[in-house]
Amino acid sequence: MSKPIHPTALFRLMVLGPLASRTDVGRGEIKRIATELASKPYNIPDSKRTYVSKESILRWYYEWKRGGIEALQPLSRDDKGKTQLPTDVQESIIQLKQDNPARSITTIVNMIERQGLVSKGKLSRSSVHRFLQHHRLSKRLPTSVNTIERRSFVAAHAGDLWQGDVLHGPSVMTELGLRKTYLVSLMDDATRLIVHSAFCLSETALDIEGVLKQAILKRGLPNKLLIDNGPAYRAQSLQTICAFLDIRIVYSKPYEPESKGKLERFHRTFRSQFLNELEPQKIKDLSDLNARLWAWCESVYHMRPHTGLNGESPIERWRKELVHVRHLSPGTIERLDDLFLHRVKRRVKKDASVSWEGRLYEVHHNLVGEDVTLIVDPHAHKIVRAETIFGDHISITPLDRRANARRKRQRPHGAFTTHQQTKSAVEIAYEDYLQNITGFTAIKES
Repeated sequence: MSKPIHPTALFRLMVLGPLASRTDVGRGEIKRIATELASKPYNIPDSKRTYVSKESILRWYYEWKRGGIEALQPLSRDDKGKTQLPTDVQESIIQLKQDNPARSITTIVNMIERQGLVSKGKLSRSSVHRFLQHHRLSKRLPTSVNTIERRSFVAAHAGDLWQGDVLHGPSVMTELGLRKTYLVSLMDDATRLIVHSAFCLSETALDIEGVLKQAILKRGLPNKLLIDNGPAYRAQSLQTICAFLDIRIVYSKPYEPESKGKLERFHRTFRSQFLNELEPQKIKDLSDLNARLWAWCESVYHMRPHTGLNGESPIERWRKELVHVRHLSPGTIERLDDLFLHRVKRRVKKDASVSWEGRLYEVHHNLVGEDVTLIVDPHAHKIVRAETIFGDHISITPLDRRANARRKRQRPHGAFTTHQQTKSAVEIAYEDYLQNITGFTAIKES
């Protein structure tokens, strides 16, 4: 697999969603959309700020256009946490920001120039911004919220946009007793086809990833994915999968289900035609429930004429649109399983062991104190392989304490020998002392 994507790069791509998902956008419209994006609060990684400037968004957009996701990776700074600003300028910046927290960086720079502390144009905004960030004074006040504009839309072709959402389902019997289920569904916007849907025992990122993988295997790759704004959908593992598969994630606004109106309409149909007709006493377990779900989707929902499709059924429209679907290439198929594996970092303990999900594993003793990455299958709850920070594969096995009790330990050659091949620093100093002071050379021990 390629180099892991930094969380900051994933965050920047998420912010660029409304821009990155557009193919026909003019220069003036780019600035307008960037202004709208800058007015919204965000959960910025490793920062207490909640807003991003329009200039940053525009810079990210053009960098992404030139170099893709790799161009959004943050650059490390050698002078992080340091500043070359004069002491009087530092004190003035802090005072001006504390006097008025809403004061912009541009205003602060202009005021410092008027005070005569720096020459005009010599104080950069980026230096002031980093300085304020270091002192946790860069937070801006939220801007006013504009009236929401709503418009009906439909994707041009199959695969252009998939919508994803979760619906509460019935309870089923499991090994741990009666458990509530959640219906995780993905719909193709242009054809209303349910590319995949499944009842799960939770609504975590892992469940969403499982449904997405099956949908991709059955229906190809979407260009965009419209999903909720909740924590499960913002998981780094899901964002990484979509970034590698070139799927643009578009997050709907919190408490605005209208943005996924087609899938909400499907849920209404599903409640009346499936859940209301379901006979709970005949459901043995989760697999039995999903078997009925898939049978209903393929033989009932996909076959019925849809008013939004001018009387065509979802499967009929999908077949007509197959030429537009982005199919899996042989290379993508080969690495698809690997893309959906999770990466977990661990530090090797002194006894050459690492832990995962309450279980201990052991690696080569030369890796003690080093960071390793466990490549795990979250669905099967097993470690597939382990890698060093350089991507080299390493051997990893479950810890067997009884076998280790009989195992011969490896020790460095000559670790406890008394014969020294070279003189110690003390002996060298002693001989130099005798030579310089008395002219006597110490007799070499035989």
